[in-house]
Amino acid sequence: MAKVANSGVVLKYKQCQCITTSEPKTLNLEPIIMKHRCFFFIVFFLIISRPTLAEEPSDYLTITGPCNLEFPKDHGAHPGYRTEWCYYTGNLRSQNGDLYGFQLTFFRSQISPPGADKTWPDPPSAWRTQQIYLAHAAVSDIAGKRHLQTELVAREALSMAGVLLRPPETVVFLKNWSARIGAEVQVLNVDTDEFSYELTLKSLKPLVLHGRAGYSLKGSSPERASCYYSYTRLAVEGQLTLGGKTMAVRGQGWMDHEFSTAVLEPGIKGWDWFSLQLSDRTEMMLFLLRTDDGGISAASGGTFVDPDGNTRAIGKDEFAVTIDDTWKSPHSKAVYPSRWRLQVFPYSLDLTINPNLADQEMRTSASTGVTYWEGSVSIRGTRDENQINGQGYVELTGYAEGFDRPM
Repeated sequence: MAKVANSGVVLKYKQCQCITTSEPKTLNLEPIIMKHRCFFFIVFFLIISRPTLAEEPSDYLTITGPCNLEFPKDHGAHPGYRTEWCYYTGNLRSQNGDLYGFQLTFFRSQISPPGADKTWPDPPSAWRTQQIYLAHAAVSDIAGKRHLQTELVAREALSMAGVLLRPPETVVFLKNWSARIGAEVQVLNVDTDEFSYELTLKSLKPLVLHGRAGYSLKGSSPERASCYYSYTRLAVEGQLTLGGKTMAVRGQGWMDHEFSTAVLEPGIKGWDWFSLQLSDRTEMMLFLLRTDDGGISAASGGTFVDPDGNTRAIGKDEFAVTIDDTWKSPHSKAVYPSRWRLQVFPYSLDLTINPNLADQEMRTSASTGVTYWEGSVSIRGTRDENQINGQGYVELTGYAEGFDRPM
């Protein structure tokens, strides 16, 4: 999850946990939600009041070395780690050529350490859980110059949210939103008052393990890290509904899955994260961890993926990001970068990255409590002096306020 600043960092705050539970049921939850509104305010307080940089989480599992990821098992949940997320973005075109961006992120937040459930009453209430699920969904209607967004939250109880493990498929769900992760195909379903989509995503390349075989260092000590993998090029097709009008769409997408317990290192205020798909069938993930003094953390970096799916880590000194323009949000008053020049020296890449829509700010007061920018971008530039173009997504955190949440 998935972010922003003069140079950014990519520590996304996406969380998705896989919990073995029963098949999701169709329930009328409105009366329950209204009756338990006080509960949700408490949940929001717990999530928004996560430890500050000076308050390291304790008693949770930590990541300090190899992740040893295995699939399909690790498409599932990793209970004991405080934060987990599954994240999808992409750029789609309708049959008449209109461009749309989409985002879907499932978050899991563990609100008590492993073993805390042993102190629960016996038998525990059906409402009891250690896991809270949150989700953000958005559509960027580029031609219509509008960014539609919504959010959900529920505890992992009473079949309201969770993860179903049904090898070879893993299903992440929150109410009527879901992501079905199969061996070859992933299916996304989102239904809201303003928009809905059902998208089928087929991987065109093997999944990518970032960092050292999935161990992605985000600071100066071993525990400032996450386990992190991506599908960097997904062929997407399906249906998108806006304002009651349903249209066929197709394009390309990106999927991330990441989990961790660590908070950002002291002195880091946010990140800028780039997922870029280029016309020569290469991709890049880059993150910039921005420091309080205006610099970039030495832990910043990324991954380059060649046309055959081979990967190479990119170090902080192997690329440069220059901000060429800014945009001030009329909602939060935050000032975000709004055009970038990206140079990646080992590959002779010189790219200009432009938002397809200026206002793609996410405001999530009813779930994670974080205001961030997450948006569709277009890419033009050169590689070895040959013209190249592309598309992608950028995430910017810590611009509306300092970002001291768990990674």
